Amino acid sequence: MPRSSRTYAWTPSLVAAISLAVPLGAVGQSQASVRLEENFRRAPNDVVLGRLLPGTRLSVVGRDANWLEVDIEGWVWLSSLQVSESDLDLVVAAPEGENLRNGPSGAIIGRLVDGALLEELGREPGWVHVSRRAWIWSASVDAGSAAVSAPVPPAAATPPAARPPVSSPPVSQTTARRPEGFASVGGAGAPILTAPDGDTLAVATARGDLQIVSREGNWARVRVEGWVWMPVTSQAIDGPAPTALLPAELRDDPAAHVGRVVSWSLQFISLEAAEDIRTDFRRGEPFLLTRFGGPEGPFVYVAVPPEREAEVEGLVPLERIRVTARVRTGASALTGTPIVDLLNLERSR
Repeated sequence: MPRSSRTYAWTPSLVAAISLAVPLGAVGQSQASVRLEENFRRAPNDVVLGRLLPGTRLSVVGRDANWLEVDIEGWVWLSSLQVSESDLDLVVAAPEGENLRNGPSGAIIGRLVDGALLEELGREPGWVHVSRRAWIWSASVDAGSAAVSAPVPPAAATPPAARPPVSSPPVSQTTARRPEGFASVGGAGAPILTAPDGDTLAVATARGDLQIVSREGNWARVRVEGWVWMPVTSQAIDGPAPTALLPAELRDDPAAHVGRVVSWSLQFISLEAAEDIRTDFRRGEPFLLTRFGGPEGPFVYVAVPPEREAEVEGLVPLERIRVTARVRTGASALTGTPIVDLLNLERSR
């Protein structure tokens, strides 16, 4: 019976990710669907079990801050599974993972990673009906009931009225060549992730052009610029400036500050490469092991993008640096250490 071994990669894009601030008890059991292709995890900010495609139906059973606890069902090719010795019945044993489908030989609704544990619901020749309770980033889910919908923002300041569109000459009368170093998102739009296996940070509109900084296989690291409606009067409501955040505050509520920008004085210890066990990083991704403030401060991991690797190779152990970085997670799954993505680095003179 033919099976697709296709994996799914994204080309990143832009629009702010929505934080859904609804208490856990308000969710109950409700139906929802995946809005953006997204990871599902064993626990919030924990090990990735697989990815789900847009339109996949979910049963929402709980909430923890910006994460939804959901029940996922689907069908998996029997040959890719083995009996599990854990509390769950089966484990994905295919080295490259396996597709999750909406029925035997049905449409693909997601992809399970090698080692993902599953509960068996039933069988048909060659196929197993499975389920898994997991966690997914709430901004990537369209909820079917008001219990899990985003709160309505206050009717304070509103953006000025949009100007009428400026008419453009037909494409045949213009130069249609895309600038060098840019690529189109595509007709369906696409999400921007915190990392290739990370969670959704933002979403770009269809046909948006993004500047490509570097590539890693089918993944592209992109840079975007734009404008956000942000009246000066609203900043007092938003709380402290990003630079006022401390590592301890990130660890206390790991999901609350994802995407925030911080400016920290750090003491460099060493340049490391992430092992497979560090699930918050890509395999082999370089990062700086540092201490916040000095030798007695808490540890901070600073992920280094490919275009900045040469810049950090000359750092000397115990050297003081100041980094501007974006929060990837407030507490890594392995050690509980904050992880930030490097945007700018200044060496002390």
